Amino acid sequence: MARIYAPTSPEVSRRETQNMEIVRRIAAEGMVLLENNGILPLKADGRALAVYGNGVRHMVKGGTGSGDVNSRTVVNIEQGLEDTGFTISTKDWLDRFDAACTENGAQYMAQFQAVLQEKGWEGVNWALENPFRDPDVPVIIPEDMNGTQKDLALYVIARTSGEGADRKLSGGDYELSEREMENLKVLTANYDHTVVILNVGGVIDTKFLREQKGIDAILLMSQPGCAGGLSAADVLTGKVTPGGHLTTTWAQNYSDYPCADSFSYLSGNLDDYVYREGIYVGYRYFDSFNIQPAYPFGFGRTYTDFDLNVVRTQIHGEEIQVSVCVKNIGDQYSGREVVQVYVSQPQGKLDKPYQVLAGFAATGELKPGQEETVTVVFSLRDLASYDEEQAAYLLEKGSYYVRVGTHSRDTHIAAVLELDETIVTQQLQNKVRPDIEINVLHAQPENFYSYLSEKAEKAAAPKLEIIPSTIPTRTADYTVKSEELHTDRADTVTLADVLNGKASLDDLTAQLSVPELAALTVGASRGGFGGISTVGAASNSVPGAAGDTNSDLAESRGITNVVLADGPAGLRLSKSFVSDGQGNVIPGLGESAFGNLFDLLGVPQAERPENAVDHYQYCTAIPIATLLAQTWNPAAIEEAGDLVGAEMEELGVTLWLAPGMNIHRNPLCGRNFEYYSEDPLVSGVCAAADTRGVQRHPGRGTTIKHFALNNQEDNRAHSNSHCTERALREIYLKGFEIAIRTSQPLSLMTSYNLVNGIHAANHPELLTDILRCEWGFRGLVMTDWGTTEARDGFKYGCSNAALCVKAGNDLTMPGSQEDVDAIIGAVGKELTLAQLQRCAGRVLEMVLLRAQTEQK
Repeated sequence: MARIYAPTSPEVSRRETQNMEIVRRIAAEGMVLLENNGILPLKADGRALAVYGNGVRHMVKGGTGSGDVNSRTVVNIEQGLEDTGFTISTKDWLDRFDAACTENGAQYMAQFQAVLQEKGWEGVNWALENPFRDPDVPVIIPEDMNGTQKDLALYVIARTSGEGADRKLSGGDYELSEREMENLKVLTANYDHTVVILNVGGVIDTKFLREQKGIDAILLMSQPGCAGGLSAADVLTGKVTPGGHLTTTWAQNYSDYPCADSFSYLSGNLDDYVYREGIYVGYRYFDSFNIQPAYPFGFGRTYTDFDLNVVRTQIHGEEIQVSVCVKNIGDQYSGREVVQVYVSQPQGKLDKPYQVLAGFAATGELKPGQEETVTVVFSLRDLASYDEEQAAYLLEKGSYYVRVGTHSRDTHIAAVLELDETIVTQQLQNKVRPDIEINVLHAQPENFYSYLSEKAEKAAAPKLEIIPSTIPTRTADYTVKSEELHTDRADTVTLADVLNGKASLDDLTAQLSVPELAALTVGASRGGFGGISTVGAASNSVPGAAGDTNSDLAESRGITNVVLADGPAGLRLSKSFVSDGQGNVIPGLGESAFGNLFDLLGVPQAERPENAVDHYQYCTAIPIATLLAQTWNPAAIEEAGDLVGAEMEELGVTLWLAPGMNIHRNPLCGRNFEYYSEDPLVSGVCAAADTRGVQRHPGRGTTIKHFALNNQEDNRAHSNSHCTERALREIYLKGFEIAIRTSQPLSLMTSYNLVNGIHAANHPELLTDILRCEWGFRGLVMTDWGTTEARDGFKYGCSNAALCVKAGNDLTMPGSQEDVDAIIGAVGKELTLAQLQRCAGRVLEMVLLRAQTEQK
């Protein structure tokens, strides 16, 4: 019988109340003010507000799919404004939109039910690929505006997206719908001022908003979690001064992005994705090809003004320190600023972008007239570029210009670092060569973005000399132990023996048979990804969790399960469930993490026994990863991780299947909201902060994902991502490397796709040579759910469970009997016993960690 952790009281807990306040504060910190002509902040004077738009009541707290979280309470925009003291004078229009949503929802559910009846569990994939979206908004007519105060209108634009499908380059998604533009024209013609609030998880086309006269402010509230309406109200009224900065470039036109035509479905080829832009992603591209963005990387306005003064730039061996004094020179509002340090590398054998982010630091809250000196520290090693010919990272000789600013188009030169000879900082081996020829994009320095004073700044910059001897070459060791484990123990070793110091984990692993070892490297499900038990009822102790490790050896060896839970924006669990008097969970009773899905599938509902006990798992929906990153504040992100870690501890979850940290390669990726940034440094720093917060709690860990090149959702399970090794290492793997080196997450999840012709889950060079030998990763590697599930009709097939083990992918999820059989059948052929023991041993390490935590 599994231990049940969830409380039995339905009352709002102290933890829920405290966490709502934390989320409210962090979300407000990450909201970005894009435009403001002085209309904001609003006076919280209890006035009546005219508020329109699809996000007023139907605010999107976070994306769909595994990124969703089932909170008890979600405070929308209407509620947040009313809680602040305003009244809403446009409820009739909002009621009309509610009615349209209800009708549209009923039609969608009828269609979904028909698909389920036809396809069974496979119909769930249809829902992922065709998520429910609210209908277009009603036209705003004169009667809607009657009786409203005509000095101000608010308009909330909401967008949703999620796993399984990329966004559409059309109205109502990336672009505004015709109805939205018509309504905004009506508002700007009838109200003195209009404020637009963007409740979106990623970039949208803002051309109309920037050009339409009468739109006087644009606030990117993003998707802020369960207290989002309160957070937005705090920023709108100046209770919180906006201090968020973008972590992705917002283009003037979609066509400005380097992979605009070749991304996902727009290429006409969902089988092969070719990363022709190479290293020129995001601001690296816009700056290097002198394309003016609508809103640059790192951009954000506030209600006050700041002055930045570089105090000093110092070099200590391979470490650079840039100290900057930041002063609030406004006279009314407090605020915080983000100091961003970029470096322009010298052109040489390898072409380089105009500049790359080297480090950043946020100030505290500064009152008018107050100042603070922050120091940004980074390593010269981080400025090295990967040379595929030498299979090495090079610091090429020349001038390295250090730039300081508050966004990528606001940087000025503070110093120049001079290097007289090229240094090999790391000697590696090429491990992820492309499987096709790729004609990558190259930039020419004469076409770089520039500004009037740049040449003079270069001439006047103080010079610092880089001493090559202070940066010795590091050489990777790719040696992997290949010996089988043996033990001379004649008695049956149990996990309790290991816990009590009577035996080693190697003793336990060595005693296990091949079938037992194989079972440990496959998740607890034996029905595959299409089984009813796979999702929503995958855990016996934490209903709604994504899955468990295998516990078949619980009785004979004391090897219990580890619980894995979804939700990059919090824990996705069933809100409530029911157990019998003996502590056994009764499937089908309570409020599932997936609503009435099992009813729609025709799964019979169990009867409620007389001795039934109700349990409650209300979790906190934190802001999406992009909003967290927009704080540029690792301490705030660590606090969000700490919040999740505490809920994991309370509810019995060991591994959180988050954070997602793929790069924002293109704004149409359906899961960009789950990811931090277009920049690998920002992504790595944020994921490390999240991990530190979660792993403050003993026995709880993060699962950084999706490793690697999972930058689109359409046909994600059967696509092949083709990328140069340089771009892979400098852009798409770098964030993972930073997170691992600085926070050592307990686990990592591989992606569905192929990487240069090899499934990520079957890629030994990625999962062993780079991940473990180069970076020193010590944790567990697992697959994404169903990566070994065979499907017909695709150019590229599925991954193989035996090859997962061979590659160093320790755990195949959610598991099937076919996976177990494949592994058993491969031992002594393409798979060695030692390889199987290593993977099973890492699963056992996670089980042991959980057991040690329970023991305490």
